[in-house]
Amino acid sequence: MGLRFGLLGTGHWARETQGAALAAHPEAALTGVWGRDPAKAAALAARLGTRPYEDVDALIADVDAVAIALPPDVQGELALRAARAGRHLLLDKPVALATEAADAIVAETEARGLASVVFFTSRFSDTVNDFLAGAAADGGWHGVRATLFASIFQPGNPYGASPWRRAKGGLWDVGPHVLSVVLPVLGPVEEVTAVRGPRDSTHVLTRHRDGAVGSLSVTLDAAPEANTFAVDLYGEHGWRPVPAGDRSAVEAFGTAVDRLSDQVRGGPGDPCDVRFGREVVAVLAAAEASAGTGRTVRVPEAAGSGPTASG
Repeated sequence: MGLRFGLLGTGHWARETQGAALAAHPEAALTGVWGRDPAKAAALAARLGTRPYEDVDALIADVDAVAIALPPDVQGELALRAARAGRHLLLDKPVALATEAADAIVAETEARGLASVVFFTSRFSDTVNDFLAGAAADGGWHGVRATLFASIFQPGNPYGASPWRRAKGGLWDVGPHVLSVVLPVLGPVEEVTAVRGPRDSTHVLTRHRDGAVGSLSVTLDAAPEANTFAVDLYGEHGWRPVPAGDRSAVEAFGTAVDRLSDQVRGGPGDPCDVRFGREVVAVLAAAEASAGTGRTVRVPEAAGSGPTASG
């Protein structure tokens, strides 16, 4: 039997992606579901053929790993609690809403030798990972131009009613997707400058350690006609678009389960582990601070990071 998982969360992402993938995975055992609304937890558990838990600590005690599909501030607290209980972590992005919270999760997982994976959807598709590996090996990149404009507040969108997305916007919801494919090629970010724009957009300039510069624009409230997801590297090789993922979200999450299981069995650490998740949070937090003050903000390094530390 594979890893015993507890699913924390009952929303659309928990139902349609994480829960569906865990229930179908041949080497994962979905032990139970916990949610902040017990009725929703019971309904989702019945749908997935498992047991609802009213006490999150009881579920954590009964499993080997937790998969969390909750708002990032809630996730950060529960991930730390699970790590302190010795449980492996399969987290959603962003790991947390503060660098300090992400640092605490990293410290706990490393102190206890726990496996961790953070689910940046496209980073679990071969087309994307093969491209990033090739681009990083080529070198010679001067920067990136990225635009991710979504319109989640249109009628019928399952994410439009999310309070944390309304409060934190595209920077924290879709910004992690952009950074997850930029950092492996351009390396760590040292400084960030950001401004707010129309339709709750955030426009971010990143200066990377090796001198490259990123230009990132994100929003969740774009005009429907302006929806786009485009990430383009440029440099000595000209312009090169980063490809889209080649797997559905459920298939990609199944791969995330595989990669967590490989670590638990003694395999190497994952490029999308909590340390990389923390790196993304630090950039987002710096961008948020810059947009609020109008000043350039330095990105704090993780403890123990060196000149080659990157996702």
